[in-house]
Amino acid sequence: MNTALKLKISALFFLIILSIVTIIPSFYASTPDWWKKYMAPEGLRLGLDLQGGMHLVLQVNLDKAEEDSLELAATELKDSLQEQSISAVRTKSAPGSIIFTLPNSSAVDTVNRVVKDSFPNINVKVDAKEGSFPKITITLQDSEIDFIRTHAVEQSLEIIRNRIDQFGVAEPVIIRQGEAEIVVQLPGVKDPKRALKLLGETAQLEFKRVADAAGLNIGLLAEEIRVAGQWDGKWSSAEEVEKLNWALQNRLPKDTRIYIEKDTDSQTGKEIIRPILLEEKILMTGEMVKNAQVRISNQFNEPYVSIDFTSKGGKVFAKLTEANVGKRMAIVLDNIVRSAPVIREKILGGSAQISGSFTHEDAADLAIVLRVGALPAPVDIIQNMTVGASLGQDSINKGMTAGVFGAILILGFMVIYYRLSGIIANSALILNILFLFTGLAILNATLTLPGIAGIILSIGMAVDANVLIFERMREEYDLGKSVKSSVDGGFAKAFLTIVDSQVTTLITAMALFIFGTGPIKGFAITLSLGIIFNLFTALFCSRLIFDTLYSARSLKKLTFMQFVKKPNLNFMRLKNITFAVSGVLVTVGLIAFVQIARGKANMGVDFTGGSLLQYQASKDFTMDEVRKAFAKNDMKDINLQEVEGEHRLIVKIKRSEQVVGNLSEEITELLEAELLDKQFILESQSEIGSSVSAVLRNKAIQAIFISLLGVIVYLAMRFDIRFGLAAAIATFHDVIVVLGICWLLNVEITLLIVTALLTLAGYSLNDSVVVFDRIRENMQKSETHSLLQQINRSINEVMSRTVVTSLTTAMVLLSLFFLGGSVIHDFSLALLLGVLVGTYSSIFIASPVLTLWPGKKG
Repeated sequence: MNTALKLKISALFFLIILSIVTIIPSFYASTPDWWKKYMAPEGLRLGLDLQGGMHLVLQVNLDKAEEDSLELAATELKDSLQEQSISAVRTKSAPGSIIFTLPNSSAVDTVNRVVKDSFPNINVKVDAKEGSFPKITITLQDSEIDFIRTHAVEQSLEIIRNRIDQFGVAEPVIIRQGEAEIVVQLPGVKDPKRALKLLGETAQLEFKRVADAAGLNIGLLAEEIRVAGQWDGKWSSAEEVEKLNWALQNRLPKDTRIYIEKDTDSQTGKEIIRPILLEEKILMTGEMVKNAQVRISNQFNEPYVSIDFTSKGGKVFAKLTEANVGKRMAIVLDNIVRSAPVIREKILGGSAQISGSFTHEDAADLAIVLRVGALPAPVDIIQNMTVGASLGQDSINKGMTAGVFGAILILGFMVIYYRLSGIIANSALILNILFLFTGLAILNATLTLPGIAGIILSIGMAVDANVLIFERMREEYDLGKSVKSSVDGGFAKAFLTIVDSQVTTLITAMALFIFGTGPIKGFAITLSLGIIFNLFTALFCSRLIFDTLYSARSLKKLTFMQFVKKPNLNFMRLKNITFAVSGVLVTVGLIAFVQIARGKANMGVDFTGGSLLQYQASKDFTMDEVRKAFAKNDMKDINLQEVEGEHRLIVKIKRSEQVVGNLSEEITELLEAELLDKQFILESQSEIGSSVSAVLRNKAIQAIFISLLGVIVYLAMRFDIRFGLAAAIATFHDVIVVLGICWLLNVEITLLIVTALLTLAGYSLNDSVVVFDRIRENMQKSETHSLLQQINRSINEVMSRTVVTSLTTAMVLLSLFFLGGSVIHDFSLALLLGVLVGTYSSIFIASPVLTLWPGKKG
């Protein structure tokens, strides 16, 4: 054994030991801290679909932030003018501006002076016509608008991070996405509903005086407006009450507004909603709150929130309570009155309390948002994906079962078919998986269910490189060459083919990563790492094992089985027939694409917007029972599906709403009320707003076209433009045909199906490039044969490899299809179809397409 070989073996053993040491902390929780610190500080993490948790996309309402800033400036300006004995009356305004009417022309100079001295962030436009009261229109300056839109998201991000830190979630992920979006991931969160409420509250705290409503019956006025059709009669939210205020603006006392006061009946636990009239003037805000804590009332043994003000806030609070002794003071949070106690005396000490029949969790959450501060603008939840821990564990178990079974099938097949060489290939395959997990751990990647699918698929595709080498070895050995020469020739002749096929697949994976979102990115990362380490293990590790065995004189003979022994079929004779068949299939696919683009197909909520809810029942149930329960409660346009044999119910509601609603709560309450004995538990929910679904759809289309363009450019560089275009046409053919078949089978088009189609594109390219490499090689050997003869000869020569690769990949996908669970059932079906169509197209489409372009002579 020479020195170079010893160094290679030592380097490989070092990499193996380093990899094992690196990935141990990811799988063994009791690893010492010093080990984690130096080897893998973060390690491999499980995604939310595997360990349970929440994935939220929040959109900061920048228009509302701008509107609130203008509103605050207008209120402060009005108060300042009031101090100057100028009464400014607000009139109906256009969006982005507020109009005040002044009592006389002499007040205009005072307004300009006050604005110049105290309000540098607003513009004032004066409209003073003779014979009418002067009007001023105030707007925010452009610099102020830019400041608000730039800092509102950053401030919201920091406040949300502080809220989550105090809520107590381990290893949360909180990042900014795009201009106005915030992505929040909460792994293992135990109470998703509470977390959602905590993050969604703006927490704008205000103190306002309760108006004198003597002789005014708010309920009667509201009923008149409802009967007149100007209001729908709902007191459920502040937004609905705001509509009532606009309708009653000329019938309420000056500078007052109706709010709703929420309380809970201590005996029945039901929520009580009462209308209450407040003065518009804000006496104090939450900006002066220094601390907030949960306390227990000695009298009623109920929790309340104790507020401590800053030193300035304490003085302001003492002053306003002194001025309002005997009057009611309303504590308003996000336009909802939490309590409105009567002020008995001047309150010193800089503290106050908010009571209102809270649960301890409600009081604790309120204390958190008051301590951390209010969001500068409301946030809308435009995507909500929640997975229960039990479903996550179930996904892990099924993914592992499918992976182990698929690996056993492949390992067994390789040993039977390739004998000793198969054992070497299996060793390289195991090293490939080891290095892949090491790479994921070093990158601190998150392993998701699509990621597991990517690993399993990588196992199937990794075999192809070794198959290419072994088939080349067989050809060399059949020519009568020695074992050493056959091994050297096999690796040398397969090298460029392996590189070309893997790089084209890598281009597709890169497009997935750059333009994909969420689970698609996880799939792209595992597939990319699998391809990279496959090149290393197939070309270096497998070769090193062969060289070591030969050096130790243990490799005396090459023995292989063979399914197809050098066929001599005329494939090109069938090209007109296959073109016709493919033309029909592509037409179906194009019809499917048009239907999908028009939203007429079975689209998932990923692309339409809406909700996808999955429930687990403790007892058997029938779909008739479930349908009757939904029909009884007038729940329409809802798709109900049963996962057979798993006691699971899937509820799909497709709605094109911008913001996520609370449908999951409604449906959960319905199931609890109508089918209580079945004990349905919400395992997972995916709620997506229409804006997110549009982005996902556009990015998926971008990924397909970018990957095809990248492949055309690469193959044009490596071969010539004919080969690049032929590969692109074949890939487009495969994707559109599989899409058409999925449409005919009424498979739901989701992000996972798009992932499958893009993976299929990579697989199809891999197959086509292998054939193209052999065609190029044969064209270089002989220029006397026609292109048709060269194509026929090349396809026949790689037929054995095509059969073995398709068979091993199909083994993995079949294990995914039957054992991977309902989540990736359609995903594996699409890939199985893709393997069949891809194998067909590499023989009957990609190669014949080359004949449509005249080649270079000589």
